[in-house]
Amino acid sequence: MNDTNPSPPAARGPAMLRALRHRNYRLFLFGQLLSLPGTWIQAVAQSWLIYRLTGSSVLLGVAGFAGQFPVFLMAPLGGAVADRVDRRRILIGTQIAAAVLALLLAALTLSGQVVVWQVFVLAALLGVVNGFDLPARQAFTVELVGREDLPNAIALNSSVFNAARLVGPAVAGVLVAAAGEGWCFLLNGVSYATVLAALLAIRVTRRERGVHTGSLLAHIADGLRYVRGHLPIRSLLLLLGMVSLAGMPYAVLMPVFADRILGGGAQGLGILMSCAGGGALVGALLLAARRSPRGLTAWVPWGAFGFGLGLLAFSLSRSFWLSGLLLAPTGFAMMVQMAASNTLLQLLVPDALRGRVMSLYSMMFMGMAPLGALLAGALAGLIGAPATVALGGVLCMLAALWFRRRLPAIREAARALGHAIGPSADQRNPP
Repeated sequence: MNDTNPSPPAARGPAMLRALRHRNYRLFLFGQLLSLPGTWIQAVAQSWLIYRLTGSSVLLGVAGFAGQFPVFLMAPLGGAVADRVDRRRILIGTQIAAAVLALLLAALTLSGQVVVWQVFVLAALLGVVNGFDLPARQAFTVELVGREDLPNAIALNSSVFNAARLVGPAVAGVLVAAAGEGWCFLLNGVSYATVLAALLAIRVTRRERGVHTGSLLAHIADGLRYVRGHLPIRSLLLLLGMVSLAGMPYAVLMPVFADRILGGGAQGLGILMSCAGGGALVGALLLAARRSPRGLTAWVPWGAFGFGLGLLAFSLSRSFWLSGLLLAPTGFAMMVQMAASNTLLQLLVPDALRGRVMSLYSMMFMGMAPLGALLAGALAGLIGAPATVALGGVLCMLAALWFRRRLPAIREAARALGHAIGPSADQRNPP
């Protein structure tokens, strides 16, 4: 049974938590709450492992590329599959695959046999898994809560993701320093059991997927044509892609900042990543508290501009604690842009195309970042990590100004589609 009908008013609770009135969503979020810290623990430990083995900022960039570029390649196929196949079953398969890869990396590291090329291969395989997981995960949310509570569910997803981002890196810093990276990978592999248990307990009505007579390639092409023909969706994705390409690779260079520039070591890396995660968590909670998506189009460029400005300020700091302080508003601004874009895209797209459009979101969000990571790693070897991050921040600000200039046309096009996402969050009637 599809649990998208709300509970009685007394069971609804605060507006910020209204998506939790759906049983299926409660199960899903609980599984994420227990598993996502492990994902962040592995991300930080893997970054430190590569840095420890090589000491190279260039190879940190290559590692980021290897782990995320497969998302760029596989997401269109993953989105088409998500529009044809039961999304819950896709997620069960991807979680099992991710767990196996984490446990294999743990075994290699704990045995002392791990070498850099093995880390790259396992990271690339995880990227392939994520190419199917991310579109299905994004498109599955509406099946858990319905359209009415979809914006709140997206914001709560982001809140849990960033709560994990706050806790996971700090735990990873302590655990790496105390016991080594292998135990971090093992902990992450075991944590997938909670997600699998939640997915197995969820019960949703089999959705109507229609009859698909064309090939998967034709199915993907239909999604691309839809995006190309709709200015709001196209503009949101282009801005997201530019920010991911220019700004998000700062995280790949964070071990260089933590160790060489700020002198914090592995524990310092965890603290810096947690500061960014804390700011992002506040941004996600702010979006969760909103009762309407109206006005989010204005938040998108300001979030992108603030993210770029924060990166620029961070690149100039040589104080560890000032750098951590600067990363909090940087993470806040990044989350505002990313989550607001996600919400707007999900509201604008019809369900029949949701998997394919969200696959393009995954390509822009996760798929462009590896290209940026590769460029950032190479550029950092030439001009240094601080100058590389500063350049990325400036490019993010320029992209935000481009989007802001197009905002009136974007709003008008959205209204033409029947979606009122205009400037006032408190207005109740379409403009």
